[in-house]
Amino acid sequence: MSGRILIIDDVATSRIVLRTRLQACCYRVMEAACGAAGLRLAREHAPDAILLDLDLPDLDGISVCRPLRADPATRMIPVVMVTGNPDPGARLRALAAGVDDFMPRPVDEPLLLARLRSLLRARETEAELSLRETTGRALGFAEEVPAFDGRRAVIAVVAPEPEAARAWQAALAPHSAHRITVPGRAEAVFCGAVVPDAFVLAADLARPGDGLRLMSDLRCRTATRHAAMCIVLPEGQAELAAMALDLGAGEVVTAPFDPRELALRLDALVRRKRLGDRLRASLRDGMRQAVRDPLTGLHNRRYMLPHLARIAERAGQTGARYAVMALDLDRFKTVNDRWGHGAGDAVLVELARRLTDNMRAVDLLARMGGEEFLVALPDTGLAEAQAVAERLCRVVEEQPVPLPTGGTASVTLSIGLAIGGGARPVGEVLDQADQALLLAKAAGRNQVTVHQMTAA
Repeated sequence: MSGRILIIDDVATSRIVLRTRLQACCYRVMEAACGAAGLRLAREHAPDAILLDLDLPDLDGISVCRPLRADPATRMIPVVMVTGNPDPGARLRALAAGVDDFMPRPVDEPLLLARLRSLLRARETEAELSLRETTGRALGFAEEVPAFDGRRAVIAVVAPEPEAARAWQAALAPHSAHRITVPGRAEAVFCGAVVPDAFVLAADLARPGDGLRLMSDLRCRTATRHAAMCIVLPEGQAELAAMALDLGAGEVVTAPFDPRELALRLDALVRRKRLGDRLRASLRDGMRQAVRDPLTGLHNRRYMLPHLARIAERAGQTGARYAVMALDLDRFKTVNDRWGHGAGDAVLVELARRLTDNMRAVDLLARMGGEEFLVALPDTGLAEAQAVAERLCRVVEEQPVPLPTGGTASVTLSIGLAIGGGARPVGEVLDQADQALLLAKAAGRNQVTVHQMTAA
């Protein structure tokens, strides 16, 4: 995995050792010998990750991390603090300041590289989602992503024995604002209505490595695919820690753990997980809006045409038939001219509701533009399709549409119907439905006309 790594360390030999190890793994390396120079390089070049010493000649590492986290341009850059300082409180202060991990010297090289791979994967995913969300917002498809809302997360703890899980729960509870639960292994996999935001999994459950297998299982399931994962390892298992990170763990800690440290790491995991959730939701909303008509909520032409092509392809494979209807509101311009465009919008919205209420879930209704709509009925022959079309004309004509300014407007619908199937091109069926619609209009409107080839 390539990327740019910024090393901020005042000891030249330490920088050289780290640079050599990172360049051997195809990382590009930048170096700074003090905190001020490191901040400047981070802001100018936006590296993919930062390796930061705790003890610097001008600023300590924590004082470097805080402005990095406060600046929108550098807020999301992963920071790993590497230090020989034995102060146990420094780790907690660094994690509270926003450091992603804290590693003692001498650095375990495989673990450091695995940690960088894990952080860079998460950063790339967040960057891609953020880029797509930003593009969608620029196109009017999405809203701004809100700031972290601080709601309580659900964190599931799975240990080898229920007593151990409850002990971890009791240790974490005073230091975490989140809800800590203790499900069994099966309950964790087949979670109910409340899906955990994060899992704390012992690496060894019934058998050694069971926790890693459980994490892989959770990653394969739709409900828990994006949950944050923290693996609790036995002491002296640095190789297993690297494996856990490469398999998808967001954090690894060693038992017995400091519950204050684990609470801080879980807070960071939850923030990262919820940011990803919001970006994915924004992207889904943007895609949904891209294929929906904003006024009526119906699918638009962009969605309708490829979907109709799939209906036609399936009909060709199965020998079934399908119906296509071209619909048009009669004399819709007079509604706009007489009552205004607000009234016209109200008529279109009500028409969409009535049509939707009188169709099957498998049927497809789309607004093609203006007062024109298209209906596709899979697995439908002529007699059934004609009955549906006649019913749609009736439900539109029978009851006037209430207008926002008061009063009502009486509207009617003309429909052209064609039947597709076999090897007939879908474009030909669409053209026949349009031709039948023109004949319905010419014959006096408010009626259904079947294309001659369909009726034959």
